[in-house]
Amino acid sequence: MYKKEICEKIEAADASAMEQARRRWMSVGKPLFSLGKLEDAVVKIAGIKGTPDYHLDKKGLIIMCADNGVVEEGVTQTGREVTAIVAENFTKGMASVCLMSRLAGVDICPVDIGMAVDVPALSKSGQKVAYGTRNFANEPAMTKEEVWRAVRIGIDMAAGMKEKGYEIIATGEMGIGNTTTSSAVASVLLGERPEDITGKGAGLDAEGLQKKITVIRAAIKKYNPDPQDVIDVLAKVGGLDIAGLTGVFLGGAIYRIPEVIDGLISSVAALCAAGITEKAKDYMLPSHVSNEPGGQTVLDALGFSPFLTCGMFLGEGSGAVALMPLLDMALKVYREMGTFDDISVEKYEVLQ
Repeated sequence: MYKKEICEKIEAADASAMEQARRRWMSVGKPLFSLGKLEDAVVKIAGIKGTPDYHLDKKGLIIMCADNGVVEEGVTQTGREVTAIVAENFTKGMASVCLMSRLAGVDICPVDIGMAVDVPALSKSGQKVAYGTRNFANEPAMTKEEVWRAVRIGIDMAAGMKEKGYEIIATGEMGIGNTTTSSAVASVLLGERPEDITGKGAGLDAEGLQKKITVIRAAIKKYNPDPQDVIDVLAKVGGLDIAGLTGVFLGGAIYRIPEVIDGLISSVAALCAAGITEKAKDYMLPSHVSNEPGGQTVLDALGFSPFLTCGMFLGEGSGAVALMPLLDMALKVYREMGTFDDISVEKYEVLQ
């Protein structure tokens, strides 16, 4: 499945369902628009699902796990072995996002799309594109075919979640070095200077940050990736986790599943999906704004305003999972609260 076929499979959100959802909100017996962005989210999801009458009972989190060759340049505080350790903890329910997900009622689905080693409880040959990317300080991170393979795996993951009855999908990632790859991709796609996009990731000091920026800047200059060609950018300075999540976002649009963006890496993948087809944005919901410098910049480029501003940068899909209880609360009010007539209160009017 390549770009033309993907674009042909994605339909616009259902405007009629969204209008019906807006009318329902106007009848609910509370001050108009008083749940703010949460009301907008309920309306948007109605458009995604094609009906104003829906549930979000079955929730899933897809976590793309991959290693990045650029770690060899000393752009991270820890080594790439940490990727496999945390990924294995996903399978044991021991990672941070596992604890959060249990509370939020979200099932976790980790995917080894490109870790440097196999994790027996996780790694599957049909889902693994490569044993990590190449070091983009020396050569392009991937071939375009590897990028497309990762994208197709992401699309297939979304399709599988749909078949299993999942009604909303959160997106997450695990991969040491992926704030470097995501900052590089965002810098190219948005035409921003690396120093304005790049942050310290998981704990770099000032010297480490400068080295990270220098590596990104040199790679962009060396390969001159085409900002109009998402696949070219991902192949030269991206990561398999970003490419896989790009596919997940495209799959959500194809199969009409609302998908929640996490932090910087996830939002860069959303930006890549939107670069393949703008229609994909109809099926995305932001969660929080990452504490990384590029977090707000990427959301602004997507035209999204975050629901949460917690200064988080944990990754793993933690911010996306944190949004789920808020969506549940909003949907509860939308579906079950009485109308103005039911509670014998004069209906509010929209005043100018």
